[in-house]
Amino acid sequence: MNREARVLEVVIEAVDTVLDDFDLIDFLQRLCERCVELLDVSAAGVMLVDNSDTLQLIAASDEHTRLLELFALQHDEGPCVECHRTGQIWLNVDLNTPAATVGFPAFAARARAAGFATTHALPMRLRHQVIGALNLFHQDTRTLTPADVRLAQTLAHVATIAILQQRTIDRQIAEHQQLEAALNSRITIEQAKGILAERWRTDPDGAFTALRRHARSHRIKLSDLAAQIAAGTFDTDSIDRP
Repeated sequence: MNREARVLEVVIEAVDTVLDDFDLIDFLQRLCERCVELLDVSAAGVMLVDNSDTLQLIAASDEHTRLLELFALQHDEGPCVECHRTGQIWLNVDLNTPAATVGFPAFAARARAAGFATTHALPMRLRHQVIGALNLFHQDTRTLTPADVRLAQTLAHVATIAILQQRTIDRQIAEHQQLEAALNSRITIEQAKGILAERWRTDPDGAFTALRRHARSHRIKLSDLAAQIAAGTFDTDSIDRP
């Protein structure tokens, strides 16, 4: 199978992954493996930002690369870190040339010790949002061809879109669950309000005011207090009547 056909297969694989149950770690691990296969690089790694906007290592094609990427994060240096920070692509960084590694000498030394001679970093970006970086490594001094660069950036784009799409879905699910929880809580509160109103022979508004006042003064969530009353596990005599 030629490279063009293999690339198409990889893109289809990525789409199928998003449509199916999305496993982020497995998806990005496969991305690293496909980069090694299609770009003829020695290793690949992926870093993503977490919810606190902190860069984290998510996947690597081998253990040496994983440890090197962790070193970069711990020391906050390297093309991968700079790529995420600036959103700019880093290509053909010769790890044996001091002039090329002036901003990250510790990373360069560690990379050479791991057997790498050249590195590249491509932003995982959609418009102005940079969510991470795709990092590529060669064991010899080598440059990526323009076709290789286009392919690497395409793979990074496909992964970025898949990740952001899944985050949107996750956010929608979370918002839906929050709405469901709020609606369920409201139903429970109405039940508790009705119980108190009937028990005290008062109007629902007065019962609700007393319910809220007790929850606030005792630092209890209104929904939790209402649930206990509805379940019959709370002594309503402890609530000051309106």
